[in-house]
Amino acid sequence: MRVKFSNITLFFIFFFVLRVFSQGIIKTKTYPQNYFRYPLDLPPSTAGSFGELRPNHFHSGLDFKTNHQKGYPVHAVNDGYVSRLRVQFGGFGNAIYITHPNGYTTVYGHIEKFSDAMAKYVKDEQYRQQSFEVDVNLEPNQIPVCKDDVIALSGNAGASAGPHLHFEIRDSQTQETINPQLFGLTIPDTKPPAITAIGIYELNGLPFSENTPRTFLPVKGMGGKYTLKKPTVLHLNGTVGFGISTNDMNNVSENHNGIYSIELKLDEKTVYTFAVERFAFDQTHAINAYIDYPSFLKSHRWMQKCFILPGSNISLYPNSINRGLINFDDSKLHKVEYIVKDIAGNTSTLLVNVQAGGAIKHGITNTQTGIKFKYNQKNDFVNPDIKVSIPIGNLYDDLDFNYRILPKRPGAYSVTHCIHNFYTPVHDGFDLWIKPDHTIGKYGDKAVIVNSAGVCDGGIYQDGFVKATAHSFGDYFIKVDTIPPTILPLNIKNDGNLSKAVGIFVKIWDNLSGIKTYSGKIDGKWVLMEWDFKTRILSYTFNNDLTKGNHQLELTVTDNKNNSSVFKANFYR
Repeated sequence: MRVKFSNITLFFIFFFVLRVFSQGIIKTKTYPQNYFRYPLDLPPSTAGSFGELRPNHFHSGLDFKTNHQKGYPVHAVNDGYVSRLRVQFGGFGNAIYITHPNGYTTVYGHIEKFSDAMAKYVKDEQYRQQSFEVDVNLEPNQIPVCKDDVIALSGNAGASAGPHLHFEIRDSQTQETINPQLFGLTIPDTKPPAITAIGIYELNGLPFSENTPRTFLPVKGMGGKYTLKKPTVLHLNGTVGFGISTNDMNNVSENHNGIYSIELKLDEKTVYTFAVERFAFDQTHAINAYIDYPSFLKSHRWMQKCFILPGSNISLYPNSINRGLINFDDSKLHKVEYIVKDIAGNTSTLLVNVQAGGAIKHGITNTQTGIKFKYNQKNDFVNPDIKVSIPIGNLYDDLDFNYRILPKRPGAYSVTHCIHNFYTPVHDGFDLWIKPDHTIGKYGDKAVIVNSAGVCDGGIYQDGFVKATAHSFGDYFIKVDTIPPTILPLNIKNDGNLSKAVGIFVKIWDNLSGIKTYSGKIDGKWVLMEWDFKTRILSYTFNNDLTKGNHQLELTVTDNKNNSSVFKANFYR
């Protein structure tokens, strides 16, 4: 049962939220207050915070909780016009973009149902394009909205782990996404962040990698005051970077969310800052430069590095000296202090004493063994069987690039090429050419490049090579895709009676290259079949346009190598 609140009750809830919000936080700009309302008529509670750490990206908005249910009214947070409507298989699923006259655009994702005007516009576009997925831009006079208008019902569409509303505020001009709590849309929070461990990285003048000597030290404390679990003076020598494991909770949720800022001080002087104020979407993969990516892959440890890799161009580092790296070379006793804040200004601190001059002994040394790739230039590796081309901007640090060959795998059409290793992240991707062996024969147009994790990056056979864009280092080889997608009917069969059914349901999937298109027709006319990301089920909902009597469904599904499957069935409605 849903709990309803009067306007007076909501006023006092929101007033309390604003009262506990502190302005003692790091930010580069001032944002309008009391302009946007909350998008839901529920006490504000979040399952995900802005800038929170997610695999391969920073979270780009606030995930407002909806009591694990769908169907709550979603309101326009101020006057404006619908500037974009999007329906996609994954991602936000169904999303609305509203542009406001103050220079900001708000985004509402994972919604269940558009308002009537938007639903009609979307459906007309889907039929015009004959596509379930549509992404359309609108003019200011097409669908204007007023503050408080119900624009949608909340839902669980797209790549959502449960019912909620994903909400963003973007700069309309740059499309940077901005922390909504900086606009006063705050969450009750008097709890300081928790600190669970720190990391120490001995760079020794070499690029950061999985071989960088690192030490993780647990901490203890509560109420914002933390110390090392085993207090001691750390003896460090040379160039050192620090890291921290930390998270935050608020007063109205049990979720462990992200922090807002981290500041690292050396002898009371700030040498590093990180703050999740705003960022551009082409920067979000740089989370893998921000965290200790090798440790995340090996043990799922979210260690946040308090030093900046030279190729990490992201706006979340507002003020740092020497990229946060500290050179301990003077034999003096130093104080290193972590200051961690949430967006409400609640603060946790941890002070570490460091004696410069004594090195921690490690069995691993960070030494060069391969080819040196520079982070600030284009890098190529070529031999008769493979070509690797990494565009500038895709390495976060100089790279000790390694390459080797493993034997041919069963079903492969090339040897396995070990392109460095997957512990080194790539920002966007790199071009990869692999030469197939002689057995490729007539299957050249069906060839794809896959990695050892089973991820297919597609491929085009040209000039004796299969070319694709790979998105991570690892082990790659060629396979061919000659198998068409699978269509599994769930409630329909030939000559079946669907007079009592609400629609037609089938499940589709592909074994390798992935589904490129699908098209459903009833009695020769294209019909809208919606594809659910979580279940992979295609559904067509019966409406008044389909008369009683006999009909025929024809569904064609094609993968990215142009293998097609066709399912036909007569049915009675």
